[in-house]
Amino acid sequence: MGWTEADVPNQRGQTVVVTGANSGIGYEATRMLAEQGATVVMACRSVDRGRDAAMAIKSKTDAGTLVVVELDLANLESVRTFPDRLARSEIGGDGTVPDVDVLINNAGVMAIPRRETVDGFEMQFGVNHLGHFALTGTLLDSLAAAARVVTVSSMAHEGGEIDFDDLHGEEYGKWTAYGQSKLANLLFAYELDRRLEASDRNVTSVAVHPGLSATNLQARGPKMAGSTVRLAFMRIVNALFAQSAASGALPTVYAATASDVDGGEYYGPGGFLNVRGAPDRQESAAQSHDRETARKLWQVSAEQTGVAFDLPTSAVAERDDA
Repeated sequence: MGWTEADVPNQRGQTVVVTGANSGIGYEATRMLAEQGATVVMACRSVDRGRDAAMAIKSKTDAGTLVVVELDLANLESVRTFPDRLARSEIGGDGTVPDVDVLINNAGVMAIPRRETVDGFEMQFGVNHLGHFALTGTLLDSLAAAARVVTVSSMAHEGGEIDFDDLHGEEYGKWTAYGQSKLANLLFAYELDRRLEASDRNVTSVAVHPGLSATNLQARGPKMAGSTVRLAFMRIVNALFAQSAASGALPTVYAATASDVDGGEYYGPGGFLNVRGAPDRQESAAQSHDRETARKLWQVSAEQTGVAFDLPTSAVAERDDA
């Protein structure tokens, strides 16, 4: 049967930040962690939707603590000031940011018509990758000893390519842009783990994918495009082939809580074609392990976001350059 919700270990005393916690994978991960006693910071673009989601979870369990804090990953100013809002929340200590045991970089957009973030980035690359890159760097000094950073990618990374000549899709294809952003998630997660390993921080970075899971992520693109045909098609696909959002959240929760997780690993559903089933350690596509691309992406991401990580270049990468 494999690892299920019943196997999630006790999370009392753990503080977890989940982006996009008000729906889909983020909502289900938040619920599972709260049921095991965690304090979960629900980092949501809409505070109202976040509070509605928190109320829905609280109607099912009173074991954990839920704190809704505004975060708009499409606005770097919102990302940079997130720690201040967290410090002022009910779990902030005398105006200081609480230690974060797990950061789950989950929120995302998929295959939408071309839009730009507040800072002029193509929306999918800006939210899915650059927003989470900046958030992780901003929270780096608040990560607890033995903390984990879990970044949610997608099987779509397998067809992805980082186009440094057109990162923001002036020649735009919605699925091309999505694949690029999901590949960027993996390149970042792996490079982050290498740099953490080269530092004196006992923090690990891992990546996951949810397989094919029935969430509202698939519907957003067709709705924005006004395509009732595509919307109906996505609903049929979900009904016939997708697993539930709760099942899709299991790799994320496994990576965040299981005792046998190591840095630099990748988890997803281990069943049919890796689109459903219990969490399983997997191998991502070859391009996600390209260290030269990862280092270049890191540099470009730091330049575009203005967020610098206080981390050395990985020792492995330095040996590769020798």
